[in-house]
Amino acid sequence: MGHRLSKIATRTGDDGTTGLGDGRRVSKDDARIVAIGDVDELNSCIGVLLCEAMPSDVRDALTQVQNDLFDLGGELSIPGHSMIQESHLAQLDAWLADYNATLPPLAEFILPGGSRAAALAHVARTVCRRAERAIVALGRDETAGVNEAPRQYVNRLSDLMFVLARVLNRADGGKDVLWSHTQDAGQ
Repeated sequence: MGHRLSKIATRTGDDGTTGLGDGRRVSKDDARIVAIGDVDELNSCIGVLLCEAMPSDVRDALTQVQNDLFDLGGELSIPGHSMIQESHLAQLDAWLADYNATLPPLAEFILPGGSRAAALAHVARTVCRRAERAIVALGRDETAGVNEAPRQYVNRLSDLMFVLARVLNRADGGKDVLWSHTQDAGQ
């Protein structure tokens, strides 16, 4: 991986550019930087979620996800570089299977909410979907050098965040917050 930062206030970005991991400089609104920023924001959302009380297995999973997201950002910062592997996807799939097995089937749509931890998991889920859209947009450029694994990872991670929101509501003694559809908008 590229060089480590030893000085944060470098002023090199004052001109509206930033450096990639391969040393190239690009505009701060470049599609690659947008995707990296969205992944970073997602990681920060999960960091806030980790400030809440939760079962230790969920905490351990989210801590691993944070490390994976840091790797994912690193992969995006070096065009053509690969850090997210099939094993990362397999871990998400395993967590999805394990946590889904503990939940009742959904009969209705659910609203983001319930416990504070569950609500924060839903916020992370929506930021994850934005990161996914940014990675898809970046990948449309054939010269971007974006692998499939980052897109697949964030797609599955958003599903995991939805499932973990349900798990966190139950861990807090609550249930899913169900959507209530009314047939007549005037009611």
